[in-house]
Amino acid sequence: MAHASPTLPEYVELQCLSNFSFLRGASHPEELVERASQLGYAALALTDECSMAGVVRAHVAAKAQGLKLLIGSQFEVEADEPLAPFTLIVIACNRTGYGDLCEFITGLRRASPI
Repeated sequence: MAHASPTLPEYVELQCLSNFSFLRGASHPEELVERASQLGYAALALTDECSMAGVVRAHVAAKAQGLKLLIGSQFEVEADEPLAPFTLIVIACNRTGYGDLCEFITGLRRASPI
């Protein structure tokens, strides 16, 4: 009797940096989308560091590939003792969340001394 090979559950990458995260990500957003599609991912979350710069390119590529794109960003959070510094990943669930995330990033960038 032949054994049926098990089906793998759908996979979604929830943390992905593009080359818009300077010195951290290496691939263009459209390349990341293409590779995720080739690997059979159900969706891909683009979460560049405090930026939405790669979202349009990723969106165009995801639409062409038929891949669900999750839009987000990540932030390095410095915490006081007893907490250690950590990475916060935020993914927008809808248009309102997308707007809120863009507003949050703008506020952080305006407040930054750099």
